[in-house]
Amino acid sequence: MDRRETAALLAYIGRLDPRTIRTDPGEARDQLAQWHELLDDVPMATPHGWDARVAARQHIRTSPYQILPADLVRPWDGYRRNRLSRHSDPTPSVDPDDQAAWTAELAGTRRAVAAGIAEPAQARAITSGRDGTDPRLEAMLGEVGSCIPPAARAALAPYRPARAAREAAIAQGRPDALSVRCEWCKAQPGEPCRRRRVGPDDGVRGTAPRATPHPGRLDLAVAQQAQQPAMA
Repeated sequence: MDRRETAALLAYIGRLDPRTIRTDPGEARDQLAQWHELLDDVPMATPHGWDARVAARQHIRTSPYQILPADLVRPWDGYRRNRLSRHSDPTPSVDPDDQAAWTAELAGTRRAVAAGIAEPAQARAITSGRDGTDPRLEAMLGEVGSCIPPAARAALAPYRPARAAREAAIAQGRPDALSVRCEWCKAQPGEPCRRRRVGPDDGVRGTAPRATPHPGRLDLAVAQQAQQPAMA
């Protein structure tokens, strides 16, 4: 608060607690300078719930001790902590590749929330819809075609052979074998086929994912794809 606001606050406090009134001009000037120095970063009021006069009135009502600047600084610090604890950083609107702008927007939003200028951003619940998607993000996704850039997808292909084969098949218009259940290894839709490791006693000792689906699963996917146009 500025010097005029500090003087107005002292006048308000003096009406509620005459012990704080200084009748000597020199003492009053020193008191104003002291309070202004200690409350320089504490606002008089904010648009969202903070008012120094309310905090002063609450102290005078509940404490037998004469109010000090610290009795306003503590509630202000608690107000800031409470707001930041309820704040979930929203996704900045700037280009995520611009690290400086991204960080600056995050920091600016936090400062506004802590200062009571903006309301805390609550984390949205996860839903099945896409109504809340940022139109700008939708446009970027439309340009890229996927949330994984093509270069990153190609780099990951050697480590995800089953998924890479599936994506290649779909891109070429061939049936997606992983869209159906495998009758051989019982792999569920979306899961890669697995090969069994059999021990000397003919018992299954374990399984390992296959890079390619079992032939029977591919045949089942081809049959299902052939039935879809007929059903349509």
